[in-house]
Amino acid sequence: MNVMSGRTTSAMLYLDGVHVSFDGFHAINNLSLTIEPGEMRAIIGPNGAGKTTMMDIITGKTRPDRGHVLFDGSVDLTRLDETQIAELGIGRKFQKPTVFESQTVEDNLLLALATDHGVRATLFWRPVKEQSERIDRVLETIKLTDARDRLAGSLSHGQKQWLEIGMLLAQNPKLLLVDEPVAGMTDVETHQTAELLKEINREKTVVVVEHDMAFVRALGVRVTCLHEGTVLAEGSIDQVSANERVIEVYLGR
Repeated sequence: MNVMSGRTTSAMLYLDGVHVSFDGFHAINNLSLTIEPGEMRAIIGPNGAGKTTMMDIITGKTRPDRGHVLFDGSVDLTRLDETQIAELGIGRKFQKPTVFESQTVEDNLLLALATDHGVRATLFWRPVKEQSERIDRVLETIKLTDARDRLAGSLSHGQKQWLEIGMLLAQNPKLLLVDEPVAGMTDVETHQTAELLKEINREKTVVVVEHDMAFVRALGVRVTCLHEGTVLAEGSIDQVSANERVIEVYLGR
């Protein structure tokens, strides 16, 4: 199956002129967005701005009516299903953490590794040493090394979010899509999550959808504000926060 688009771009993720409508409602309306390899981007905007639909398009859950969606230079995501897209190296973390509560932290990561069902993983199940080294690295990154033998159900809300991010990392994606990672977190956990995502961003491209503006500021990355399914403003947090339209439709006075 040829999923090359005929177009090529240096971007990790490239959306151009994307439209999606549900029963006549334009959820995504001429959306264009470019994420460079190794970049972290924050996506903000009011409820109904199209943030979730955008994530659904990137992960193959929703097909656009028209427009281009390219991954890693030239792969046309609109021709692939959700499983194929996950296997390409796009990992998505939803807002509500879905960890296996009755399993240990380490077993959650092992289960995530087992779902890494690319051809290589199926043919050559990783030797135990390589597996355990990867899990050690992930535990260190998500700061849960000391909790590896604890049941996931006993973790705090913030730790469950980190574990779920770790479960994505275990699958070694190129691009992580993270949806409202700090909803319901304490201030300390929020700060730690910003540090965690910055660390992950050293090796991975990351897109974060978030409402918490203090958290977005802590990330210190380029910000895209969506409104009515299209890009309203893009730039630094200061530029976007000072934009009159963004104040009007989202931030308020």
